[in-house]
Amino acid sequence: MEKFVKFDSSIMPLNIENIDTDQIIPARFLKSVTRDGFGDNLFRDWRYSNGKLIESFELNRIKNNSKILLAGRNFGCGSSREHAAWAIYDYGFRVVLSSFFADIFKNNALNNGLLVIQLDNVIINKIFEKVNNDFNSSFSVDLEKQCFKSLDGDIHEIFEINEYNKTCLLNGFDNIDYLLSQKEKILNFEKINDK
Repeated sequence: MEKFVKFDSSIMPLNIENIDTDQIIPARFLKSVTRDGFGDNLFRDWRYSNGKLIESFELNRIKNNSKILLAGRNFGCGSSREHAAWAIYDYGFRVVLSSFFADIFKNNALNNGLLVIQLDNVIINKIFEKVNNDFNSSFSVDLEKQCFKSLDGDIHEIFEINEYNKTCLLNGFDNIDYLLSQKEKILNFEKINDK
């Protein structure tokens, strides 16, 4: 996985609640077992009709090359498909903001290099309002400091993340990489306990 680095970005707003994993990546596109190519079908049934772009849908209408997806409450509910996180990441997003995430989606996202930031609903609504007034508003994400803020200083929030996921994201580790990074500690522990 890529290391998560601090970055500034605009935001892609998707003010819809209860977005489930089948809306994120429809089941008919789950034939691959690699992570590549899923971004093309992210929100497929909302982005396309009869193979043609639906111009009014946010991802088609707003051209701001955002790395941050802002979504309504209860994002990632539904089935446990890991492909949903793959599709969002493959499309180019590195962060998803919401006031609530389904637990399985949240874990799948974090395990696949996608940072999920859960903020209070009042703050999420403030961000939606700010973005809707200017689609090019810039925001900063600093995982090391666990800080999300608007560059104009209007929004400044500290977010929670467990230390394990934070370490993995900052180092570009998946679960196996993390274990390998602890190899010396594990071997030393075994030596001490073998005596």
